[in-house]
Amino acid sequence: MVIGHFALAFAAKRAAPRTSLAVNFVAAQLADLLWPAFLLLGWEQVRIAPSGNPFLTLQFLRYPWSHSLEMDVLWAAAFGIVYYAITGYTRGAAIVPLLVISHWVLDLITHRPDLPLSPTGMARAGLGLWNYPAATIVVECALFAAGVAIYSRVTRPRDAVGKYAFWGLVAFLLALYAASIIAPPPQNVKALAAGALIGWPLTLFPWWVDRHRAS
Repeated sequence: MVIGHFALAFAAKRAAPRTSLAVNFVAAQLADLLWPAFLLLGWEQVRIAPSGNPFLTLQFLRYPWSHSLEMDVLWAAAFGIVYYAITGYTRGAAIVPLLVISHWVLDLITHRPDLPLSPTGMARAGLGLWNYPAATIVVECALFAAGVAIYSRVTRPRDAVGKYAFWGLVAFLLALYAASIIAPPPQNVKALAAGALIGWPLTLFPWWVDRHRAS
C-alpha cells in the first residue's frame, strides 16, 4: 500500500492533536523509510521484474528488518519510547506506535504472500490485493480521501499557507501515487533505493503544513 499509509497519518490527528503531522507520516511509513537504507547496506533484497501489473514490478526477496511483523512491533515500541522521552505527550506516544504497526497491517492486505512474520522465520503472509490493480486504486483512494477528510475537519488553517499548502500536499501525494503507477520500473536496485530515500526529506512538507494549521 502507498497512499493508504498517508491516510492513517492524516486521520491520527484526531486521536493525538498535539502530534505533528510529520511525525505521523514518519511513523506510518517507517518500514518504507528504513527499507531503502537496508537495501543499500545489503541487509535486504529485492528484484526488479517488469510486469503488466504496475503493483507487481518488484519481487521482495528478503526484507525481514524493515517489514517483518516482529521487527515492526519493536520499531513501534522504540518510536513510542523516543517520542515520549522528547515530548512527554502520553496520547501521542500511544498513537505513533500504532501507526508504525499499521504499516504491516495495510501491507498485509495488498502484498502477495511475501511479508515475513519474523526476521528469522520462513512464514510469509499477504492477501494479494495488488493482483487486482483497479481494486487496489479504489481502496487506496477511498482510504486516502477518508484520512484527508478527517484531518481537514479536526484542524483549521491559521493563515493562507495552512489552507493552500494543505491542499497542495494532498495534490502532491496523489501525483506521487499516480507516478508510481505509470512510471517505468527503475533501472536497477541501487537507483530504486536511492530514489526511495527521498521519503525522509519529503516529511518536511507535512511538518510545514501542520505548523500553519490549528487543532
